Amino acid sequence: MKSALVFFAVFVLSCQKGTLSGSVGELFPLNVARVELLRNDQAFQVSYYADNGANVDIVARLTLALEGTNFSPGHDLPLQGADGSGHRKTSVIHLAAGEPELIFPEVRQGDLHLSRGGSPGQMTQGDFSLSFVSSADVGGGRTLSGSFVGVAQDAGYGPGLN
Repeated sequence: MKSALVFFAVFVLSCQKGTLSGSVGELFPLNVARVELLRNDQAFQVSYYADNGANVDIVARLTLALEGTNFSPGHDLPLQGADGSGHRKTSVIHLAAGEPELIFPEVRQGDLHLSRGGSPGQMTQGDFSLSFVSSADVGGGRTLSGSFVGVAQDAGYGPGLN
């Protein structure tokens, strides 16, 4: 029985896949080793990781506020604009070992399409495409697109969650 559970865990982790592309690739490599999906009542987060020797870099982490959205398969969710509290609806960061965190400018235009799943424990699949506002900040005016597939994990905070 233990070997079946170990096999299942390895299988699920091996399914955590994703790709990245776009003009931000001129700033740093967009190679992805694995993807992590987190979800709670407030947000959905996709993190793309790359192995960098003894370090693991966050190539890109997209966080989408879910307030007032229909986060279910078949819907396209706009990534630009603000949530109900006036904060950015979407944030994107890059964090490589030995470097300061890079926080990208505001999303000018973009959407995230959820193909399946979306809730904690569900196999979740989708893609996104966005452009950042033109600015003098690193990443200003650039584009980023990605795909993801994996089991969404419970982010572990929010109403009714422990």
